[in-house]
Amino acid sequence: MLTQRKPNPAIVLAALLLGAVSVWPWQSHAADRGVAIAAPAIDNPKIPGTAQTAVLSGGCFWGVQGVFEHVRGVQRVVAGYAGGARDTAHYDMVGTGRTGHAESVQVSFDPAQISYGEILQVFFSVAHDPTELNRQGPDVGSQYRSEIFYHDATQKQIAESYIAQLNQAHAFPRAIATRVDALPGFYAAEDYHQDFLQHNPTYPYIVYNDLPKIDNLKRLLPGEYLGQPILLSNVAAR
Repeated sequence: MLTQRKPNPAIVLAALLLGAVSVWPWQSHAADRGVAIAAPAIDNPKIPGTAQTAVLSGGCFWGVQGVFEHVRGVQRVVAGYAGGARDTAHYDMVGTGRTGHAESVQVSFDPAQISYGEILQVFFSVAHDPTELNRQGPDVGSQYRSEIFYHDATQKQIAESYIAQLNQAHAFPRAIATRVDALPGFYAAEDYHQDFLQHNPTYPYIVYNDLPKIDNLKRLLPGEYLGQPILLSNVAAR
């Protein structure tokens, strides 16, 4: 499996200064533009209840976490790893592409404010490009795959029916490559990955790959957009 790690910021800066942006391997892709899509036809009703969670993989967890921290009704977003064993859930090991993990986020949300289906609408519309297989933009490898890890039969049904709905409507130029699998376990990533986008808004990788996603959220799903992000560091401090 070909794997590609996120580039060193010093190298990126040198490339920018040399005018090499046009040949840098993180050129625009579907996630940069966002896609206006219909809400899921099959979904949970919005009713008061205890917080629910969704575990989603859509490429580098920096940007996916950053997007969902701006979604109304979301209470907490953790960057981490899903799809593999606990003892190999470490960045350097996951980066080899051989542990079975995908970089993921665990999204805790209030079901009275936002439904599981609406979480998936954000995921497909602006958080990543669901048509890319084992990659996302400049990042290549199975650890960057698109995947929904469901907690129960209801989440599985909503996810699978929504993918079928979007494919039938030709919402994207290619078929959706997103996998839907039971969650074997979620393991939080190292502390320095948490809230990375919010703490490093001028980091070149973030500027070119992830900040456009938040702009697209505000533009395409204004009702779901939250101006002040819900940072994990702030939630943990409460």
